[in-house]
Amino acid sequence: MVDTNDADDVMAHIGRALELGAAGDRTAARATLMALWDRIGEDGDALHRCTVAHHLADLQDAVADEVAWDRRALAVVADLSDERLRRHHSSLRVRAFLPSLHLNLADAYRRAGDVARAREHLALAAPLAAELPDDGYGTMIRDAVTRVTARLDAGSQEPLAAS
Repeated sequence: MVDTNDADDVMAHIGRALELGAAGDRTAARATLMALWDRIGEDGDALHRCTVAHHLADLQDAVADEVAWDRRALAVVADLSDERLRRHHSSLRVRAFLPSLHLNLADAYRRAGDVARAREHLALAAPLAAELPDDGYGTMIRDAVTRVTARLDAGSQEPLAAS
């Protein structure tokens, strides 16, 4: 397990893993995040667990694995506090994480063909996304809710195009 005092080191490792994924090396990014997940432990710092699970979901090749990691990220957020987030960055709040976590799970369920669960998580994501500020993040999440809803309404299980 990683001590909370090691937060900057862990978040830096997560950032480096994301850079690997952005450069096209999904395998190395996934391996790096899996090693961090093992290092952090099931009872480790909630910010670390939520962040690693959230990003590991995006690096999965199988939709079922993506759903599993998205579910872990959403479950872990219950252990996360605003106080812990503020120690990482003063502007962060747990409530702002929820629309993205529900949206990711909705999209994964949509692609897995589980329409009922996809709609359930979209119904949770949409009002939370509406509460986000009118900034780049808020706009991105609200636009994604619209795109996932449209794909779900069309019966599509195809991945969303990168925006």
